[in-house]
Amino acid sequence: MDKNGDPIARALTRLQNVAPDPAVPVLLAGPTASGKSALALTIAEAQGRVIINADALQVYDMWQVLTARPDASDCARVPHLLYGCVSRGQEWSVGHWLRAVRDLLDKYPNPVIAGGTGLYFRALTEGLAEIPATPPHIRAEGDMTLAKHGLEALLNDLDPTTCARIDTANPARVQRAWEVLRTTGQGLAEWQDQTPPPLLPCAMATAFVLRPQVDWLNERINQRFDEMLAQGGLDEARAALPHWDAQAPWAKAIGAPELIAYLQGHMSWHDTREAAKLATRQYAKRQRTWFRTRMKDWHELI
Repeated sequence: MDKNGDPIARALTRLQNVAPDPAVPVLLAGPTASGKSALALTIAEAQGRVIINADALQVYDMWQVLTARPDASDCARVPHLLYGCVSRGQEWSVGHWLRAVRDLLDKYPNPVIAGGTGLYFRALTEGLAEIPATPPHIRAEGDMTLAKHGLEALLNDLDPTTCARIDTANPARVQRAWEVLRTTGQGLAEWQDQTPPPLLPCAMATAFVLRPQVDWLNERINQRFDEMLAQGGLDEARAALPHWDAQAPWAKAIGAPELIAYLQGHMSWHDTREAAKLATRQYAKRQRTWFRTRMKDWHELI
């Protein structure tokens, strides 16, 4: 695609016409492979900002290639914070992220906060209920219930209000709601109704969202995964293999489960590549749906 037809090039041109106020934070959300990192770097470098990660998988130190984490050359141009800072054995959640951002905003009041995790942006701009942490034995009970009896067994325990608010087809969301109820005796919806004021309302920032054309994005996803393999993506999966736990948050890196299945002899190389690309495209579709429904008032760059 030539430069005139490149959505990222158009977004860069548009940024020149709608330059964000350098005194306030910039929020930059978009689906995977949409060019967020390049745009964030452009804004931060032009206005002397730092970049704070808002991607739930780029926080993990074991995933450099498979999460397309900014490389050393990008980090040398502009400080990148909350990237590769969490180990596989470390507890991490949206609450941990929000508290880390709060501390960083005290030091860097005008960062670019860039990523594709909608829950992070929602917590930042709408607030997050301070729900107590789930004890390990309850999480293990939830894992066992899901594995033995399926999603319906967890859903049957939830209150109707919580069920109406969560994605009941998403096992991680359902189990999280179940764990909250088992841990606290109070439904997730009730906790959410007690949400404190947000750390950074959209009115106090310049909020951009990327909504690229689907065919263009899918083509980029396919091409980028092949590039990831060429850059050592399989080696990253091989290093993670001895510690692999499919239920762990860090194991959700897009493409990692398929590469692990290949290393375990469960899939052919061709099927692995195609399955990983499909999983990435499906993930991007879920992200686009989130941004379309929850970020209607954000400035659209592409």
